[in-house]
Amino acid sequence: MRLIDTHTHLDFPDFDADRDELLARCRTAGVERLVVLGVHQANWQRVWDLALAEDGLYAAFGLHPVYLDEHRLEQLNELHDWLTRYAGHPKLCAVGEFGLDYFLEQLDRERQQQLFEAQLKLAIEFELPALLHVRRAHAATIATLKRLKPARGGIIHAFAGSYEEAREYLKLGFKLGLGGAPTWPQALRLRKVVAQLPLEAIVLETDSPDMEPAMHPNQRNSPEHLPDICAALAELRGISSDVLASASSQNAAQLFGWN
Repeated sequence: MRLIDTHTHLDFPDFDADRDELLARCRTAGVERLVVLGVHQANWQRVWDLALAEDGLYAAFGLHPVYLDEHRLEQLNELHDWLTRYAGHPKLCAVGEFGLDYFLEQLDRERQQQLFEAQLKLAIEFELPALLHVRRAHAATIATLKRLKPARGGIIHAFAGSYEEAREYLKLGFKLGLGGAPTWPQALRLRKVVAQLPLEAIVLETDSPDMEPAMHPNQRNSPEHLPDICAALAELRGISSDVLASASSQNAAQLFGWN
């Protein structure tokens, strides 16, 4: 089984004690490629250094909406500079993580929208996929994507929307990132949606160290859990793990332009 984890935060301090050993276990388990996403300006260098140091790791840079109060307008210029500096580098795979978060009511929606659109325009300018955080903001996200039309598409990370919203994203050239959330039996609506999605829509992710799957509760999530997530989602869809692993990895490789 060959797997791609399209969304990790492997740079977080949670992994400092055993990162090398964890990556060795991932390779043994068949997790061959991992995307590490920047969430604020202060961690871009750490993400980049990690991607350069390890085969199979790739970097994305972005300004996450949850850290809205930490972001400054000039950091958009810095993000442009980073993308210019590493344009065409095989280790740079996307812009992200960025997007809209309407779940946290204290986050100003107008500022979020401005930051979202500015980064989406950077993804368009540099012809990179957009890795999007979307929480209770599907209507606003879909409307923005329809207006700006990013040609490379991207991934809706931790997709938890409706089947109708899924169809809209697919029309716009986006894949849907599935991880730990639909492995929980109580996620009835999401599990029903996941079972209906076309295979070409799906990419797998962990969002490690967050969003642990049901088979690894109350502990640090890890990219090495991706085979278990794959198995659980395959069972939910009534297909083999190998079929889902192959399809999701092919979808991810196509999106990122990997052989």
